Amino acid sequence: MTQDTQTDTQVIVDTADGATGAQPETEDILDIVDDLIVHLHEAKMMPLSSNVLVERETFLTKLETLRASLPDELRAARWMVREREAFISRTNEKAREIVDIARKEADALVAESNIVAEAVEEANILVRRAEGDARRLRLETEDDIERQLQRLEHLLTELTAGVQGSRAEFHQARPKPPDVPI
Repeated sequence: MTQDTQTDTQVIVDTADGATGAQPETEDILDIVDDLIVHLHEAKMMPLSSNVLVERETFLTKLETLRASLPDELRAARWMVREREAFISRTNEKAREIVDIARKEADALVAESNIVAEAVEEANILVRRAEGDARRLRLETEDDIERQLQRLEHLLTELTAGVQGSRAEFHQARPKPPDVPI
């Protein structure tokens, strides 16, 4: 008996029922596992350690039988699980990339909407300022026109008074014209 160590030795095991290619039932697999557990429990303890001595060939034979007993579906399922995990990993990475792109686009849209909002606000301020300037200019222009019209009215009043005075003089009795010698 020797201590159990890893080895490159390959052990070829015939199937238990002697049939070629036939897979043992689940009960056979459980029996092999139970035998291995019993074998380990019954193994002799190494002094001053928790290691045990097992019969290497017997143990390897049972392990190889166990490996051979595993159904092909189990290997295929294990391969499918690995493929599924790889697929999930790839899709999660792709999802992270999509989320990152979406966040960047959302940030750009938010920044753009902020720019648009600021531009609209600035435009509103400019419009209000222009409306105020236009109102002020209209009022100043109305005041200027009012002053010009008052001056014109005053001038016209003076002219009218002058014309009326001239007409009154014109309609007054005229002195007799001097006699002209003949």
